Amino acid sequence: MKAKAADFLDYDQESGIYLENPEQAVRDDVEKHYWRHVGRTIVKDWRLYLMLVPMLLVFLFWRYFPMYELLGCFKVSDNVLPVSQQLFSGFSYFKRLLFAGDGLSTDFWRALRNTFLLSFYGLCFGFPMPIILALFFNEVRSNITRSVVQVLTYLPKFMSTVVMTSLVTMLVKQGSLTTGMGIVSRFLAGAGLISQEVAQAGLLNNPAFFRSIYQISGIWESAGYDSIVFFAAIIAISPTSYEAAQIDGADKMAQMKYVVLPSILSTIVIMLITRIGSLLNIGYEKVLLLYNPNTYVTADVVSTFAYRNGMGTGAGNGIAAAAEMMNNVIGMLLVIGANTIARKASNTSLY
Repeated sequence: MKAKAADFLDYDQESGIYLENPEQAVRDDVEKHYWRHVGRTIVKDWRLYLMLVPMLLVFLFWRYFPMYELLGCFKVSDNVLPVSQQLFSGFSYFKRLLFAGDGLSTDFWRALRNTFLLSFYGLCFGFPMPIILALFFNEVRSNITRSVVQVLTYLPKFMSTVVMTSLVTMLVKQGSLTTGMGIVSRFLAGAGLISQEVAQAGLLNNPAFFRSIYQISGIWESAGYDSIVFFAAIIAISPTSYEAAQIDGADKMAQMKYVVLPSILSTIVIMLITRIGSLLNIGYEKVLLLYNPNTYVTADVVSTFAYRNGMGTGAGNGIAAAAEMMNNVIGMLLVIGANTIARKASNTSLY
């Protein structure tokens, strides 16, 4: 189709000539001098961009440069030669993990199952707790009481993983950190919920209790800190919404159901999508500090599986890199799927 002047210019009836549209002239000028405007903005707010540099360096050195080592999934594992000089091995590591049927493949499938179950239980039981806490904080009328309770629930998040796992070990396990049974073990044994033999052996030495200990300690550690986002969304709700609900005769529970929850639904959806994205990304630090060979059957996850093999005590760096690669690819697919479902179901999505 042949372009005409009338498609881009406005015709002036008085002068009989075509003139450029003022709005189009502004858009053309902005597009023509785009980089000049960007440069002026950077010079004007150079302090803010200078503060951005450390974060960019962190992402560069700890997020992007390590991606180069992912080539180890497809190279012959060699601790002497760099990855660039290693021979290409194709998908041999992935085939061994998935289809070999040997002890290594069995351990990987067990680790993948444990990773999914721990994350799934955390999603089912751990994700609602910050929302419940935020609803509770919103109903506390005393600012002093609310502040004290919030600080107490935030504190565990600021403890190191070593300190937190040491406290858990002291509470539930008989070992070098405690004399005799822990407080929790004694309580459960006294209530008849577990036998004296199990309590004496230590709950962390029993595979049947590892997942429960992991989830309860995880809720204790992060529920209060994660509630900040939801509490901020709740306090942003207009008071007129509560007043309208009260005029209609809604009590506190009805206000939560018909005012608070619908108002923070978009925040819940966004947080849920991000949580699903990390469904298979369980940090190895906490598991590594809590588990032992007796609980591998329920405690070993992909990260600890890759750690043991990547440290030279197992099958090698190639197997470890392949295991982590599969874990991350599955996590990416979960993010895309959850985001697509959320966008179609509620018109709220992460991107």
